[in-house]
Amino acid sequence: MIDKLEMFIALAREEHFGRAAAAQGVTQPTLSAAIKQLEDQLGVMLVWRGSRYQGLTPEGQRALDWARRIVGDARSLRQEMRVAREGLSGDLRLAVIPTALTVVSDLTAGFGAAHPNVRFSVQSKTSAEILSMLENLEIDAGLTYLDNEPLGRVTTVPLYAERYVLVAKSGHPLLNGPVKWSDLADVQLCLLTPDMQNRRIINQHLSEAGVEVAPQIESTSVVVLVSHVVRSNWATILPVRAAEIFLKGDDIGSVPLIEPDASHVVGLVAPHREPFTPVLAALLERARSLSELKGY
Repeated sequence: MIDKLEMFIALAREEHFGRAAAAQGVTQPTLSAAIKQLEDQLGVMLVWRGSRYQGLTPEGQRALDWARRIVGDARSLRQEMRVAREGLSGDLRLAVIPTALTVVSDLTAGFGAAHPNVRFSVQSKTSAEILSMLENLEIDAGLTYLDNEPLGRVTTVPLYAERYVLVAKSGHPLLNGPVKWSDLADVQLCLLTPDMQNRRIINQHLSEAGVEVAPQIESTSVVVLVSHVVRSNWATILPVRAAEIFLKGDDIGSVPLIEPDASHVVGLVAPHREPFTPVLAALLERARSLSELKGY
């Protein structure tokens, strides 16, 4: 039953029989047969079928919620039993917004030293993708914004308040002192893509300051933005934590953005499901110990 539920979750996520089968490492006929067997066991039709996948039936939508819950609990049970045999071990899958990638090592480095049998995989994803991946059991936890857009039903641990700086090549005239958001009207900017929540936050503050921008470079990568700053007269807007790693040399500098001195909370998100797996529970405790926002 658990294997069939796993395949059902994959089909709902991929919305395509072939892609779902590939994600599960089985053939398409095997996945189709498993879904049909699951429907026979439950006594309802779960998937609208034609020549291709056409979505879940209303019963399928209800079953999907149960499938996620049951599969999540089954995975937790397996990990609990492994920990009882071997101690804290296993894999932790994290998805992180691009502007928090330099912060994730605060969590993983100390945790890994204390628990050497735990392995991490870290992906760069948008905030929306992180929430979707949590719901579909594709990751164990994420690092994202907590206070700007709805999160849904998740467990959260606030870590720090993100503040913003203008980053530009050394010698740029705006690096001489604090810069107002309203000063950026004529600045050539390169920014993250509009699907990134960081970009939506920046657009909001610029718009409130009466500034409309059309960046010449948009990217999903902070590294791409900074590389263009180094080689041109363009500037970018980054959170302080994301910028710090690039400010070690003399090529670029940064200056605070004020009026407003905007801040947004970034933290760890995990499924709202208890008990947590032992590994995830330990990671949440690590996050709480590192939080700069103890009274948040």
